Amino acid sequence: MSDHVSVPKQVLSQAIATELEAEILLGQVAAGTRLDEVALARRFGVSRTPVREALQIVVARALALRQPYKGVVVSDISPERIDQLFEAMSEIEALCGRFAAQRMTMEERSALLSQHEAMARMAAAGDAQAYDTANTRFHQMIYEGSHNEDFAEMAEAMRMKLSPFRRSQLADAERMARSTAEHDQIVEAIAARDGQAAEKALRRHLLSAAQAMLHKWKRQRVEPTPMPSKAS
Repeated sequence: MSDHVSVPKQVLSQAIATELEAEILLGQVAAGTRLDEVALARRFGVSRTPVREALQIVVARALALRQPYKGVVVSDISPERIDQLFEAMSEIEALCGRFAAQRMTMEERSALLSQHEAMARMAAAGDAQAYDTANTRFHQMIYEGSHNEDFAEMAEAMRMKLSPFRRSQLADAERMARSTAEHDQIVEAIAARDGQAAEKALRRHLLSAAQAMLHKWKRQRVEPTPMPSKAS
């Protein structure tokens, strides 16, 4: 990867963050390892600016944290921590779903249905990358449909933290198909203006996602190794 003038720094930083996230989730980098800007800039062949921005993304997604005198260090990603994140997300999304069912306009409901139908076609085609992008928008439409800026903001913040986990579990074709079936129930409840059903469907959906993520995470985890130090 080179820091070429034609490539926006935002694109570089996102690409670096995505690679670091995958390594942390797979256990290739040990908890407590310091993510050194200089070493990472050398590794990716870029300046320190996109690396710094990438580390901000990784911290925002709870995969690393900033510590006094140490800088950015890798978080301890445990099954318990993943459970906590998905539990918080499920409650916030369920709340958004309940209000969205009650408050969405007809135009918003129609757009959500169209998004769901498009995603079903992506799942059938096995297009995981397109499905992941569309899935983010699907859930954002529900947040926005709650017509409560504070709920939407909380949901989006939690979704940012969980995005690396959800991205990895949606790469599986079987999980995409299950997700599509779960979305069926969510869309049906919202279309029927049934807030309670929408709330329950979203809570089940996030529980299912958590179970899929934990199963895949435990299967793929490897013995962690430290990142190269600044001197290496």
